[in-house]
Formats: sequence, structure tokens, C-alpha cells
Amino acid sequence: DYECRSFVFFFAGASQQEEVCSKSVVNSCDDCIKSGPFCVWCKQLDFTKPGEQEAVRCDTKAQLTGRGCTEGEIISPQNDQTIDKGESLSESFNNQEPIQLSPQKISLRLRSGSPNTFKVSFKRVEGYPVDLYYLMDLSYSMKDDLENVKELGKDLFAALKKITEHAQIGFGAFVDKTVLPYTNTNKEKLLKPCDENDQQCQAAFGYRHVLSMTPKEDDFKNKVTEQFISGNLDSPEGSLDAMMQAAICGDKIGWRNSSTRLIVLTTDAGFHMAGDGKLAGILEPNDEHCHMDNNLYTNSAEMDYPSVGQLAVQLEKNNIQPIFAVTKNVEDVYKELSQMIPKSEVGVLSTDSKNVVKLIESAYNRLSSKVTLTHDNLPDNVQVIYTPKCKHPGPSGETEGVCENVQVGQEISFDVTVTAYSCMKDKSFTIRPQGIKDTLTVTISTNCECQCSDPGPSGHTHCRGKGNVSCGICSCREGSIGQFCECDVGGKDEPALRASCQRHNGTECEGRGDCVCGRCECHTTEGGNSYYGDFCECDDEHCEKFQNKLCGGNGNCKCGKCECFKSHEGSACQCGVSEEGCRTPNNTVCYGRGTCKCNRCECKEGYQQPRCQTCLGCTDPCQTKLNCIECLGFESGPFKKNCSEACVSIHHVMVDQSTIQSKKCHQKDSEGCWINFNLDQLVGEDNYKAEILKQRDCPAPPSIAAIISGSIASVALIGILLLMLIKLVIYTKDLKEFKKFEIEKKNSKWTDGVSPMFLSATTTIENPTFTGE
Repeated sequence: DYECRSFVFFFAGASQQEEVCSKSVVNSCDDCIKSGPFCVWCKQLDFTKPGEQEAVRCDTKAQLTGRGCTEGEIISPQNDQTIDKGESLSESFNNQEPIQLSPQKISLRLRSGSPNTFKVSFKRVEGYPVDLYYLMDLSYSMKDDLENVKELGKDLFAALKKITEHAQIGFGAFVDKTVLPYTNTNKEKLLKPCDENDQQCQAAFGYRHVLSMTPKEDDFKNKVTEQFISGNLDSPEGSLDAMMQAAICGDKIGWRNSSTRLIVLTTDAGFHMAGDGKLAGILEPNDEHCHMDNNLYTNSAEMDYPSVGQLAVQLEKNNIQPIFAVTKNVEDVYKELSQMIPKSEVGVLSTDSKNVVKLIESAYNRLSSKVTLTHDNLPDNVQVIYTPKCKHPGPSGETEGVCENVQVGQEISFDVTVTAYSCMKDKSFTIRPQGIKDTLTVTISTNCECQCSDPGPSGHTHCRGKGNVSCGICSCREGSIGQFCECDVGGKDEPALRASCQRHNGTECEGRGDCVCGRCECHTTEGGNSYYGDFCECDDEHCEKFQNKLCGGNGNCKCGKCECFKSHEGSACQCGVSEEGCRTPNNTVCYGRGTCKCNRCECKEGYQQPRCQTCLGCTDPCQTKLNCIECLGFESGPFKKNCSEACVSIHHVMVDQSTIQSKKCHQKDSEGCWINFNLDQLVGEDNYKAEILKQRDCPAPPSIAAIISGSIASVALIGILLLMLIKLVIYTKDLKEFKKFEIEKKNSKWTDGVSPMFLSATTTIENPTFTGE
């Protein structure tokens, strides 16, 4: 299978291009034309040879004609365009819907990957209506500006009359949300947010629509005259809230269907945007819907400010072009905002707004003289490139085309190049000038199916009468398969037959042959030979090369592997057969622990080059050979009974003094004795010579009497210490009790009583006549 991919190579300094169609995964004409703009299909019946893949029918036109395909047999769908609606451009406005963009509808039928260019013309109609909505900041800092705006109507209408006889003006005002921290929510302050000295002050509000679009100068003057200043707390205002409502509440504002729509925003402060509502606990995002009741924005305190992106989308959707008339201190802020809103302008307002008419006139001229063509709802895998054709063109681009300094009534055009990179049907998008209602609807369908005009349904002789021809390929009836329907399926179904041609990856015949009747018929290679094998898996042209020669010129390539001559070896037969580089001092090859390939040792796991002499990753032989050393030298240990069988790889001698210096071992055997022995690894992996010292170092046996005496003494000592400890505990406890008794004795108070037996008589008798003489 092949796949076609088309490439265009551009050369510096020239428009020359080379058409290329590279191949992989192509099974039909449809697959071919889907692959790229330069892949075409040959439907000629005798174009392919027996056993040749049908994918060779897919190539560039030059390649196919070079191989013998006639011009009339080549299938190559071309791009086609149909103008469904192409009314001429209007010369002037006459109270009817003018045509400023042509065509209005176009249908494209495209080849995938092939660009198609068509022309779009534009002419701004002379006298085209203008709707201007004057949106004013009525916070307290704009007090003196309001007085000048009240006298503005006459000059503003005069300026618009220079542009068109069909002008209308509306008026709206804004301050900020009537919640903290934007506005003082004290009841008295809500009713009168200005200074106490200002008698003419209206209650706080977010956005108020004052005057719908009107062509009458007196209406504008009267409504604006009724307005008074208001106030709020912080510096940024709710201007984005006001612009959003003015853009989407079209029926209340009075925007006309056919008009240039302008919003003139005048302010001396910055603006709040999405996320600022969190300061007032307002978490609900702006829903971009109209919420006007009695000309007031009713959801001001419940809904967050809109984001700049939301506002830009709604302004563009409703073809509204904003003009920001701002004071010098916030000019930079609104210039950054203008960069994010298409078709917008910024002008510097004087401190008292006296220059606002001139500012609006200048901004309108800049907006109207710049024509920007762009698109909406572009389908996936579709590219659009705009190339302006005018006196002052901008660069070609994928997002827009721009013409500068375009005068009213001047016709300009754009070359629009559309490329579809995938198959689609009836996908549409719109092209429109920014700020203008006119649109062009482009409908795209792609040519992803071949129209081959095949012969009738009866069996075709090219298909052995067992199938029909489809774009030059046989489409076999049930029960037959093969390039020419020459194979009868028999008792097997077609998937089973095809499965017998698949090896591991599920590809029939490894992509190198055709599955015919359940067996692979292999194709020829690029060198003219044939693939071979049950699944065409082998060829003799893709073996490893050495010095840019297949198998180094020293062998034959067989099924992708080199079979070297006797004099050479290696994966690419790059080495002469020799063992000189692998010889060791004892005249062995790699010490028997590796093989010599390309005159270099390839060691077994763990052994180190260059000669495989040492093994850094192997287990210490002092430990692995200990049991054999013990049984061979001292007839003890685990291998005592079968020592001769278990230790055949060790050749040992008993010595008084060792002469081997390579590996010295000092290990404890199963009887607790220390054995000293030296090992020398011989040729091979597990072949050692061992010298074992005759004398082992065995520790003296323990003294039974000393152990018993020590045990008795230890028990006696422990008993004495235990008695002393008990005595100490008892003594300590008694001492504590005695001290407690002494304390209680000192604190006791005894009653001073006398026994009644020892009392004196309580009756005293005296002689009154006794004088004591």
C-alpha cells in the first residue's frame, strides 16, 4: 500500500514550483485524490502489469504520462466556483438597502490542498446613514463638561450633515454600580451623591438610556438639558456596563439596520472590568443580554462588569464602532483598550469637552477610510488568505485584509484565497468588512470522490467476467478476488484468504507483494530482483554495508543478513578471520571465557575486555569454592560424601606454604576453623587450581569447670545483690514512715486535763466571828 502526499517546492527569487506526489497507503482513486493537490489517477485498463500494485496508478500527471497513461485516462478533479448571488455595488444611498460588498454568495468546490482565489469588491456608498450614540460619564468630575455638551447639539448635527443627510443621534449616561465600594449606599447619599452645595444633582445610577436615535436637533438638546451631574466613590467608572447595554439593546437604542453605528464614549476616568465585581460580592458573570427597564440598567447590582473580550465580540457582532473621547490622563489606558476592540478610535478630550465635535469628526474619518475585510465561523482545516488590491494596501494575511485611505465612492477589491485541507460538504463561513452590515457567504464542498464514467454493471472482460471496472480497477463479485478477479475463493471467505498472506504486523505480503488466492506474489525490488519468502519478507539488496559495499564485498546478502566468505566475518563481513588479537600469554583464545570475533574478544557476561581475564561482576570464588576446599583438604563439610563429584572443577594440592599469589582466601569452615587457601583461575569459566595450607586455625575447646564455677559465682552474686536491693527498699520505706510519725507527733496538741480524784474541795466554811487573832 502507498500513501500520496503532495509537496510544492518554492525556489528563491522565482515562482517556479515542482509538483511531487510521494506514496504510501493508497488503495483506490478516492484515496489518491484525497492525498494531495498534485496526485492524479490513471484509469487506463492495461496500465498495471500482472502482480503490480494498483497504487502505481497514483502519481503526478507528468510521471503517469511518462509511463504511458493517455491524457484522457487521467482523473484529476479541478477547483470550481459558482457565484450564487452577485448584485452590483450601489452608487449612492436612496433609502433602500445599499450594496457595498460584492459578491454576496459564492459556492466553492475544491480539491483538497489546492488553493482557489476569487475577487471581492467593496465600495462605501455616498450618503450612507450614520447612527451616533453619545454615551457620557456623569460622575461629579465631568460637571463642567456636561454644561458644554448641553450646547453641543447644533454643532454635532452640523458635522454629521457633512457626512450624510441621514444622520441620527442618541444619548445615554453612566456613573457606576450603586453598591459599596463604588457608591456610598447611605440612603441620603444615594439620593444626592454630590456635594451639599450642589442643588442640581440626580440620584446615583449605573447606566441610563436618555434619548433613542432621533434626527431632530431639538430633541437632543431638550433631553440633554434635563440631565444633571451625579457621583460615586472610586475613580474607575462603569463604562463597559453602559457600552454593553447600548450595543445589545438595539430596539431600545434605535439602531437602524442599514447605517454606520458609532458609540462616542466621553469620560475622564478609567473603567471597571470583569472580576472587579467581587469587591462588592457580585460573582455572577455578565450574561451579554439586555436588562433595561424604564430606560435603566436593572442588573447593575446583581451582575459583574463585562470583560473586554465580551464587549469586543458584541460590538463586532452588532457592527458598532466605538470612539473613545477621553482626557489626557487616561489616553494610554484607552489606547490599549482600543487595540483589543476592532474598528475603534481614541481621541484626546479637552478638560471642558469643547473639542468633542472636532474629535468625533476626525475619528469618524479615520474609521471610514480604513477598510478591514475579515471572516467569521471558519470551518476546521480551512485556510483563508487576503491580498488587498488598492492604492494603500496592507500586507497579505490569514486573519484580515486592510486597505488604508479609502475615499467614499472609491471601489477597492481583495483577492481571497481559500484552501481546504480535508474532505467536507456544504461548510459555510462569512466574509465581511468590519463595521459594515454587508456580508459574503462562502460555501465549501470538496472533491474527494472520483467521477470515472465506468462501463455498465455486466461482467467486464478485463475482470475475467467476474467483476466490474471501477476507475481502472476490478471490483470483483462475491466468490472471486485478485487483481483481475482470477481467484475463486472456494470454501474460504476473503478475509481468511487474506489473513494467510499476513505475518506478524497484519500487512499483506509485508507490503512487497499481492495476495493472490491466499498466497503472496512478490514484487520486484528497486534493483530489478524479486522479493521472496512465504510473505515476501526477504530480499537480497538490504543488508548491512561496510565501506559503502553490501556485506563489505566479502559475502553474499541473503534475506537481509550477510553470509560471509570463509576468509571474513562480522555482521557486514567487515573483518578478516583471525585470532591474533584474542591470544593470551598462555596461548589460549580469550582465556576460554569468550569468543573471538573480528580479531577481538567478545566476553561472556561479567568478564572484561580485552582478554576476558577478570570478572568484576562475578561472586567471590573464596566463598563459592569454600565447601569444595573443605572437603578436598580436610574431608569435612557439606560435600564430604560426594566431594569427587561436586568439586571436579578444582585441582588442589596441600602445601605448607602457598606459591599462588593471584587470589588469597581466608575463610571459616563448617567446624569453625579458619582455612587459608589460594586460587588461580585456569582456562574456562569455572576451572580453578587451589593450594590449601595443611594446618587449619581451630580455636581451643571451652573449659567446663570454669564455665560451671563462673555460673555458680554469677548466681551467688546476683542473689546477694538482689537481697541487698530488697533490704534497701525495706529500709527506705521504714525511714519514710518514721519521718512521717515524727512530723505528726510535733503537730499534735494534747488536752491539759486533771483527774477528779486529785481536785481540792469545792466547799469553803468560814467563821464570821473569827478575827484571826
